[in-house]
Amino acid sequence: MSSEKKYWKSAEQLEDNSPLVESLEQNEFTDHIPSDEFLGDEENIEGTQTSRRDFLKYVGFSTAAASLAACEGPVVKSIPYVVQPERIIPGVADFYATTIADGFDFASVLVKTREGRPIKIDNNTVSNGLSAGRARVHASVLDLYDIQRIQNPQIENRDVTWTEFFSSLEADLKSNAEKKTYLLTQTFASPSTDKLIKEFQEQYPNVVHIVYDTVSDEAALDAFQAKYGYRALPNYDFSKSEMIVSVGADFLGDWQGGGFSPGYSKSRVPKDGIMSRHIQFEANMSLTGANADKRVPVKPSLQKKIVVEVYNQIVGRVASTNFSDALQNHVDNAITQLKSKSSKSIFVTGLESLEAQAMALEINESLSSEVLNLENPRLIRQGQNSKIKTLISEANAGNVGALMIAGVNPVYSLPNADEFVAALGKINTTVGFSMKKDETASRCKYIAATPHFLESWGDVRFTKKDFSLIQPTIQPLFNTKQFEDCLLKLTGNSSKYYEYVKTNFKSTFDGLSWNKSLHDGSFSIDMELPKTKETFTVDFSSGARKLVSKNNAEGFELTLYTKTSLGDGRQANNPWLQEMPDPITRTSWDNYVTMSKVDAEALGLTNTNVANGALNGNYLTVSLGDKKISKLPVIIQPGQAPGSIGIALGYGKTESIQEEMQVGVNAFPLYNDFDVNQNVTVEAVDGIHEFACVQLHHTMMGRRDIVKETTLEIFNTKDREHWNAVPKVSLNHKEVEVTSPDVDLWDEFDRSVGHHFNLSIDLNSCTGCGACVIACHSENNVPVVGKSEIRKSRDMHWLRIDRYYSSEETILEDYDKKNDISGLTSAINTYGELEVASEEDVQVIFQPVMCQHCNHAPCETVCPVAASAHGRQGQNHMTYNRCVGTRYCANNCPYKVRRFNWFLYNQNDEFDYHMNNDLGRMVLNPDVTVRSRGVMEKCSMCIQKTQKTILDAKREGRVIEDGEFHTACSAACDSGAMSFGDINDKESVVYKKTQDDRMYHLLEYLGTKPNVMYHTKVRNTTEA
Repeated sequence: MSSEKKYWKSAEQLEDNSPLVESLEQNEFTDHIPSDEFLGDEENIEGTQTSRRDFLKYVGFSTAAASLAACEGPVVKSIPYVVQPERIIPGVADFYATTIADGFDFASVLVKTREGRPIKIDNNTVSNGLSAGRARVHASVLDLYDIQRIQNPQIENRDVTWTEFFSSLEADLKSNAEKKTYLLTQTFASPSTDKLIKEFQEQYPNVVHIVYDTVSDEAALDAFQAKYGYRALPNYDFSKSEMIVSVGADFLGDWQGGGFSPGYSKSRVPKDGIMSRHIQFEANMSLTGANADKRVPVKPSLQKKIVVEVYNQIVGRVASTNFSDALQNHVDNAITQLKSKSSKSIFVTGLESLEAQAMALEINESLSSEVLNLENPRLIRQGQNSKIKTLISEANAGNVGALMIAGVNPVYSLPNADEFVAALGKINTTVGFSMKKDETASRCKYIAATPHFLESWGDVRFTKKDFSLIQPTIQPLFNTKQFEDCLLKLTGNSSKYYEYVKTNFKSTFDGLSWNKSLHDGSFSIDMELPKTKETFTVDFSSGARKLVSKNNAEGFELTLYTKTSLGDGRQANNPWLQEMPDPITRTSWDNYVTMSKVDAEALGLTNTNVANGALNGNYLTVSLGDKKISKLPVIIQPGQAPGSIGIALGYGKTESIQEEMQVGVNAFPLYNDFDVNQNVTVEAVDGIHEFACVQLHHTMMGRRDIVKETTLEIFNTKDREHWNAVPKVSLNHKEVEVTSPDVDLWDEFDRSVGHHFNLSIDLNSCTGCGACVIACHSENNVPVVGKSEIRKSRDMHWLRIDRYYSSEETILEDYDKKNDISGLTSAINTYGELEVASEEDVQVIFQPVMCQHCNHAPCETVCPVAASAHGRQGQNHMTYNRCVGTRYCANNCPYKVRRFNWFLYNQNDEFDYHMNNDLGRMVLNPDVTVRSRGVMEKCSMCIQKTQKTILDAKREGRVIEDGEFHTACSAACDSGAMSFGDINDKESVVYKKTQDDRMYHLLEYLGTKPNVMYHTKVRNTTEA
């Protein structure tokens, strides 16, 4: 049954008779409502004899005063163009195709600009390259308006002109010509930049180029190079998969550059009774593991043995392994299913081991996997991090005269940062090409202020066949120059990098149109990759013995990872990303240690929820050799492998970071030898940490039918009534479906005229990545409120992604247990068992929730000033100027999707984020009101976008085609989980989804008749 499964949002919900859970189920507002502050002194009022007439006069005045306060918004003076630019029409958006390639995230994007200001990033749907369906990509537009950006070039911490900068730098480079000059850069994956660096090396023969990836994929690159002769990463088309086995690879996260979600989601939607099956072996509860059909928690040391065992049984025996009976059974089943699907199966691993990565390639070759795409390998990682040791030793020996650093921050991100800083002090000429005066740039003699990618030109080669172009969408805000322009200047080339890229394009891609390629943002052409000169082989026998060698280290096995929000930390000053809840822990503004419940109890560590639902936890000190990270807070994570812990990278930055965003602890010192798996020791320390966790906020606890799911076997063999029944109510002693007009308390709206919008959300396609959350923030001017307000349940997200845990058991099985009760003792024991949900063999389900735009909306009937009203096109509207902040609508909303503006978040020093400075406010969408305090706000189904589409079609005298309508969230979702459109168009995709057997409405039994629909989650639990 789909709807009878036990779901729990947090461990607190599993506690017997928890007063907190009972309170949250019964109360809309967790904090005390300060009525005495509003009405006056409570004791004096109670002691007076006030007539009903006087009381109503008093309340009437108070309500009027509140209304005036609510309507008082910020005044923005509009200054018209003196001479209007020819290509800019005020009020009309322009769109540009470009590319983000910051060394960690690569994607082809479409940028929306208003009056010359980039304000929104969307997917470039015509691109064959990597799509923009990641939260960081959508949030990168805010980095353009970061007040911490460096605005001029500097020499020894003083602003200089570019003329003085280059004059001094060229003199220094020539004076150090007898020593080596090291060029330490990010992966640019750019044909033009690579060519320019080679020209720079020809001009300065002493230049050595090292590519450094903050989070290394060197083992996978080496394995691919050893087997195929190219330095690249294997590519995967998960849409072709029927069986996926992953050992520690978070391929829905940032593994090998990410971007695999679209293909994966296609294979996960049941079509003709078929969908892929996914088994995940991992230590941390990752985004990928949360989406798996079967997840097996195992420590990293066991993961290495699993890779060897898979190799043993598919390729050939190389080493013996030893597992517990239960784990051996899991491994054998996974291997059997890989073999049964053969060419439709794929095996991947995230272990940072040359041998493990080479074995994975051999396994997939033996399976003849069609999922592995060797014809189009990835080029977005090129790092050779191990060469940094050579740089440090050369610097210490006095052989390095100059070091030029571009796109990376090694002082922050290197595990041996102290050694690097010491070596940096021994180099005469140090140059940092950087947008900010970060930890590395601040220690350099020269700082070259570089532009944001939205101010830049360039080209990118994602894969062997897929190329993309970078073009500016705004004039440079500051006195900056691209790294490539600086190299051109240093090589004596007087041309601009734009001209260089264009010339290189025309000479390399003869026959392709520059203008068309620039307009589309990308192009595809099959070009050979150069074979690498360096060759080596992998000894699988000795490698396997190395992988299965016993792990005798005491303590815990650590897995370092990157969050979908902050990644490697280069966007740490971005408040949208800091406030974005982690998909798994639902915690923002922090990194922490994730630990299993059994290990936490052994160490005396707890997570507790205080009276208003806020989460608190204890601290740990984590040690690796002589390295120690003090006071890391602990999150007890269901599904964490016992004996292991997890810590996120990307936090703890302090240089060029606003004080409000200097959060978390830097875990890069534990990234020893660029391996995410380490043996560490932990020690509990005193103190209580306050988390900003939204898990119990806006909860629907106590409701039934929150999410629906079933198995593929039941989906294929049972009628819809069995796994997705429509709730029924009694009418004249007969059971009637709740959707029937016969049981409505309302008169139906006439939906037949004009458009009627619906949003469809497929729980099989949704991975919980959070891209839609950031896209909604960006499009709708949603404010950032900060950690302290988050703890008070005052987050302002219009769209949240609820994460639910569930055990294997269903409530129907519980009913069977109850029927077998005989006697008092049996009853006590059985009911006790029913209250315990599994925390080890845990399943996860994600459900995006926004305003459901109910056709029978509970909020509309209780608003005393008609601020909440229903539109003819199906949207539930909010009239901000009418709203007096009674919050009746929020109390009456069963979905808990309305947000109250407790404060003025715009131009308020108490909320010192992007809305509090002139530069940051440039990102605001002028089509959406910036709300003032005292009003309710919520999802509008992006009515500004739907109305523009309608008006454009009307002006052009044409019929709107299906696919033209979209919301910010549906446009951001590249996995196909969200579809938006007009259900009055019977040929539209969204109308066809209303007819799907998997379709259901959230809390359908309430009879609210939402315009948002969901599709039942189907799990492929059948083993071969």
